[in-house]
Amino acid sequence: MDKNKVFAIIAALAATTIYGLNHTIAKVVMPNYIEGFGFIQLRLMGAGLIFFIISFFIPNEKIDSSDYLRLFFAALLGMCINMLMFFKGLQLSTPINSSVIITLTPIMVLLLSYVFLKEKIGFIKLSGILMGFTGALVLIIYGKKIAANAPNIMLGNIMFLINASAFAGYLVLSKPLTEKYHTITLMKWMFMIGIILSFPVTYIEFKEVEWTALPFFAIWRMGFVVIGTTFLTYMLNMYALKSLPASTIGAFIYIQPLIAIFYAIITGNDSLDLIKFIAIILVFSGVYLASKKLKKIPN
Repeated sequence: MDKNKVFAIIAALAATTIYGLNHTIAKVVMPNYIEGFGFIQLRLMGAGLIFFIISFFIPNEKIDSSDYLRLFFAALLGMCINMLMFFKGLQLSTPINSSVIITLTPIMVLLLSYVFLKEKIGFIKLSGILMGFTGALVLIIYGKKIAANAPNIMLGNIMFLINASAFAGYLVLSKPLTEKYHTITLMKWMFMIGIILSFPVTYIEFKEVEWTALPFFAIWRMGFVVIGTTFLTYMLNMYALKSLPASTIGAFIYIQPLIAIFYAIITGNDSLDLIKFIAIILVFSGVYLASKKLKKIPN
């Protein structure tokens, strides 16, 4: 295997591991220390500042005017809608629910490829799409409506579904940009756009945080989200996109629920019941079928 692809796979695996841990690490500080939208402003400003500082140490690149629109919508999906829906959903729902529903991302990539790239969807892939969405609906409709530190699970799960759709769109739109520009250049501009677009939504909750009264328990988790979940994962995924297709990056999300479920259970922040187990089976089976390559029939 090509060395660049090996490093790209390692990068994608590292990113999905961080995401898997993030479901619980971020959840336990919301909303007592910071609310979901306020967390997003912290993420965008913190990671955006890191990318901006690092950009001084790489050659300056000019974004072609023909790429402005793609860059804008990639930032809108990846740095605004994706982040806002995930963190507010995580505040309202549970770590296991979030990790299961966002596994639908590869299915969303497939649907977007069908709509915009006119890729064919056969019966097996269509069956997978329907099965995956059925699993998500089982969680949304039949799962618990309320639990400890999860005041509106149904709404939170719907937000996770929007999050998965936005992240899929972000991967599809970003792929051509990664082939033209340095990762730091893209991240600097995307996070700057994300800060501007998200500010009206995030500012109120951000200013309500009592920064001087935060315990170390909350500070290190916020630091993990800014440096690990935001800076490192976006860097790692962008690096991986240079050598791997968007659909492959999306497929790494299969591992995320396993990490998230294990960590959430051993830390006592969530539990696995029958409804969640059924939903996991449906979603995983659906994603497998939707991602399955059709064998060519010989002439």
